[in-house]
Amino acid sequence: MTTGPSASRPSRGSSGGSRGRALSRRPLITTAVIVVALIIAFVFATQVYTNVMWYDQLGFLSVYVRENLIKAAAFIVAGVVMALFIYVSLRVAWSFRPAERPAPRPRVAREGGQDPMADLQAVFNQNMERYQRAVEPMRRLLMIAIPVVIGLFSASTILTQWDTIMLFIFQEPFGQTDPEFGLDLGFYMFTLPFLRMVLGFLITALIFAGIAGLIMHYLYGGVVVQERGIKTTKAFKLHLGVIAAVLLIALAVNFWLGRYATLQSNSGDWTGALYTDVNAVIPTNAILAVAALLVALMFIYSTIAGRWRIPLIGTAMLLVISLVAGGLYPWIVQRFQVNPTEQTLENQYIQRNIDMTRDAYGLTGMETQDYDATVEAGQGALGGDTPSISNIRLLDPNVVSSAFAQLQQFRPYYQFGQTLSVDRYDVDGNTVDTVIAARELNPNQNQGWYNQHVVYTHGFGVVAAYGNQVEADGRPMFIQSGIAATGDISQDYEPRIYFGESSPQYSIVGGAEGDTDLELDRPQTTDDDEASDATTTFSGDGGPRIGNWFNRLAYAIKYQSSDLLLSEAVRPESQILYDRDPSTRVEQVAPYLTVDGNPYPAIVDGQVKWIVDAYTTSQDYPYSTPTELGDATADSQTQAGVTQALPNEQVNYIRNSVKATVNAYDGSVELYAWDDEDPVLKAWQKVFPDTIKPYSEMSSALMDHVRYPEDLFKVQRELLNRYHVTDANSFYASDDVWEIPNDPTQDTATDLPPYYQSLQMPGQDQAAFSLTSSFIPQQSGGNSRNVMYGFLAANGDAGTGEDGVKADTYGNLDLLELPRSSVVPGPGQAQNLFNSDTDVSTELNLLRQGASEVVNGNLLTLPVGDGILYVQPVYVQSSGDASYPTLRRVLVGFGEQVGFAPTLEEALDEVFQGNSGANTAADAGVDVSEADTQGGTGAQGDGAAGGGGAGLDGALQDANQALQDSDRALQNGDWTAYGEAQDRLADALDRALEADGVSESASPAPSPSE
Repeated sequence: MTTGPSASRPSRGSSGGSRGRALSRRPLITTAVIVVALIIAFVFATQVYTNVMWYDQLGFLSVYVRENLIKAAAFIVAGVVMALFIYVSLRVAWSFRPAERPAPRPRVAREGGQDPMADLQAVFNQNMERYQRAVEPMRRLLMIAIPVVIGLFSASTILTQWDTIMLFIFQEPFGQTDPEFGLDLGFYMFTLPFLRMVLGFLITALIFAGIAGLIMHYLYGGVVVQERGIKTTKAFKLHLGVIAAVLLIALAVNFWLGRYATLQSNSGDWTGALYTDVNAVIPTNAILAVAALLVALMFIYSTIAGRWRIPLIGTAMLLVISLVAGGLYPWIVQRFQVNPTEQTLENQYIQRNIDMTRDAYGLTGMETQDYDATVEAGQGALGGDTPSISNIRLLDPNVVSSAFAQLQQFRPYYQFGQTLSVDRYDVDGNTVDTVIAARELNPNQNQGWYNQHVVYTHGFGVVAAYGNQVEADGRPMFIQSGIAATGDISQDYEPRIYFGESSPQYSIVGGAEGDTDLELDRPQTTDDDEASDATTTFSGDGGPRIGNWFNRLAYAIKYQSSDLLLSEAVRPESQILYDRDPSTRVEQVAPYLTVDGNPYPAIVDGQVKWIVDAYTTSQDYPYSTPTELGDATADSQTQAGVTQALPNEQVNYIRNSVKATVNAYDGSVELYAWDDEDPVLKAWQKVFPDTIKPYSEMSSALMDHVRYPEDLFKVQRELLNRYHVTDANSFYASDDVWEIPNDPTQDTATDLPPYYQSLQMPGQDQAAFSLTSSFIPQQSGGNSRNVMYGFLAANGDAGTGEDGVKADTYGNLDLLELPRSSVVPGPGQAQNLFNSDTDVSTELNLLRQGASEVVNGNLLTLPVGDGILYVQPVYVQSSGDASYPTLRRVLVGFGEQVGFAPTLEEALDEVFQGNSGANTAADAGVDVSEADTQGGTGAQGDGAAGGGGAGLDGALQDANQALQDSDRALQNGDWTAYGEAQDRLADALDRALEADGVSESASPAPSPSE
């Protein structure tokens, strides 16, 4: 039996085995860590590589390279500066440490027991010695690691401000000066933000360096807690004195720059330097700057002389001065001097705010005219307004998308957007407003990787309809329709839509010549008039090549798809198309621009091109009131999700500086410097040279389809709620504040969106394609007058018929101001008049019978006939997935008068005493008999216009007439006539119900080829 020492041998053997296994695991762990690091590095490298390929194919590789080099340089410089400050401070503190920690003073017992301060001193010193012993083995590593880590975190804050750095380096003068200091506005837009950023970073670096030095001195005996206080070495005092002196110099510069920053301040009731700022804050900032500089000089002197009492007293005095002069004194001036006579003292500064805010938002050149609108609808009153009346848009782009889908979609893998676009085209020598949409791919219809990314790759064609006319049965009257690339707009253009707002995440297209075609193309018409599908091969240059194995691997990693790597569909010459949304492409090639949320398609020079508006913005314009872009561009359409609002960032300067196009076939992006006088854009053009073309290179065809940008207009109209007032006294009183009306067609209280329409404003010689909006008085403080106070129109016609020539009138803003005693109904009141009219409500109720739904279209506002005219199309839609709205009536309002008829001309005549005098479009409405025969409440089949049975509209008219006769007989006390009218009413209602029942079984749908 084994005893004694032999009994312990297994234990020692087991311990040795554990150590052996631990040692054997170390290389495995190290290897695993290296492998994981390499994988992460490779994945990151593939992301960079795919980005390089994408930008290179698009021709904007210089943007990607420059942007990332700039960011990397800013990051490295900021990180190195921060790390260097901290490292030098740590190194100096350690290098000048005392040889030994000063011995604590002998403890002296006091009466009644030991001295508690001596105990506390002993504890502190023991702790510091323990910390020093713990830190010393890692000191060298920590002296490098700590500065590096803090430097990396601090540098990331500078990384996000790379644009501030670039605008400072490449700044352009504005040629305008501020009203307080007389400096060029470029100083506030480019120089001041950069200097304040640098100073903020420098002050942070000095504070971190000071803290690091203090800790190092404390650990190594430069600072010792003793019974009678804290004892420090001369090296510590010299070290912290230098840091304090530099910090105070930086603070002095910051105080001095703070004088200029008051012109951007939002602390008062109005943006900019107000009376208190000019007379108290600016002078005291100058005093504080001088005081901080003097205290810095005291610290410098003390580092030489070794006398620290003076700078410490100076620091205390600086704190007192900053509290009194920087806080208390301005408060006293504001409270006891400004507030009692605020309007008088602030008048000139409010005027500065008005003038510079209007300039910053492009409102300075706005033409304002008084418009004493009448509410009397006289006979023939519209005789001189033919250009406006003939182009009244009855087709609502926010309503008729389903009509486009049912009549022009043709295949379930196509779709149209929820809201369509409004543009204008020349048809038979006349410019007409059109509602236009691209027939895009519906990626949600396609299942499986192969179908989603190889077969169903693109949409096909553009569909457009007259804005001011409809078919006799209420359907859109198309001027570009069918699956073939034909129509009145263009007989020959490239119809394939590879790049659009609803494209798949990515598609594999193209291939070597002779390969099998894969991509599904438009349906082809066969001899039996039934559509069949054809295939095609992409032949453009729209994306990076992925034929080689490395590119396939890179994109397989990017999209986490093994199919991309293994599928035979990826051929030697295949391309991958991604990031296909027009707005996204513009944002990526021009990261310094804010992109409008509503791009629109146009047929230009034989190509479908998406036109995208883009803006340069800033929040540093002096005296300009800031605006939240997201809030300003929100309306009923953005709330419904059919259009996008701008990002919710705060700006106080905006320019539509760039017009961009994205080719729907190959995705190529062109940027044009639209506002070539914008200093911000000029600066960015120097940062990214040769990426933006002058607008003189735009073709006349493209210029014809440029329009005034919607988001810019929304921002401008939001400012005009207050800044239509140009007199400081009135502005101060806030006695004329407007607001944007709520959309009366929606149940929620959201802003009425602006509308595009061709319009001839009062006093103008010709109509222009304009973006328009209305204003009513602010609905607050018990004021609920929904009457018209203002009407704004922005001229969007840029074309002159010549390449590269922009019309001088483009972008002109015209504001009509109505008298403040106006009784002209606002949009909400006009809608209420429509809804409360007895005849209208009766007919609408009849139209709603059965499964039909009445849809109110956009409420258009037109300043015509020396008054304000409201026009609203009324659509009817039956139930069912395949139904769509058709125009059945037109509502017209002028003052208190309401017209409601199948055609615009009839409705206008009802309002204007039987004869409006206007010349409307020939098909501005529906033919009652045709609508009853063909139907119009919706279709039950693909591409059909089925609907109501015969006699529906006739029955509705008979019911309306019978109801009027009943009311008239009742008023006259003629009970016999009343009974006869009631019998006719009952008969008409029976016929209407019978006709509406017929409408639920639609007629057979025609084939797509029809």
